Amino acid sequence: MLEDAADHARTRDAARAGARQVNRAEEPLAWLHARGKISDRQFEAGERLRGDFMAAGQSPRVTMAWDPAPVARGKRGAGGWQEAALSPGERQVAAKERLEGALAAAGAGLSDVLTRIVCMGEGLETAERSMGWPARSGKVVLCLALDRAAAFYRL
Repeated sequence: MLEDAADHARTRDAARAGARQVNRAEEPLAWLHARGKISDRQFEAGERLRGDFMAAGQSPRVTMAWDPAPVARGKRGAGGWQEAALSPGERQVAAKERLEGALAAAGAGLSDVLTRIVCMGEGLETAERSMGWPARSGKVVLCLALDRAAAFYRL
């Protein structure tokens, strides 16, 4: 009980001093979008890039596949759109190609920022420090990188 009171007092004192609470579980891109620091187009490009990153990095299945059974083709089969469907391995390769294309479209320096912040979920301040950049420069560089990714994804 005494520790709870001490924690409460520290929190109250920090709030009076102007400290802000941060949700560490929130993605950096979502945090920037929620506060109006990046546009909807940039956010969508970042989400597509992260989706491709996650799909490209998936490991092979080690459990039962619950996909629907293959559809018969020919005179009695449905055909059509089922032929265009990709297998899980083909989807992974396609996602990897899109990821590599988006990072190549961003360029050498900007692809590092996209990989660190968007794909890996590293914070802006941490990325700035690790790359040796001045404080508050990461957001500008990230916006440029997201614009290039949005152009690649044709948003």
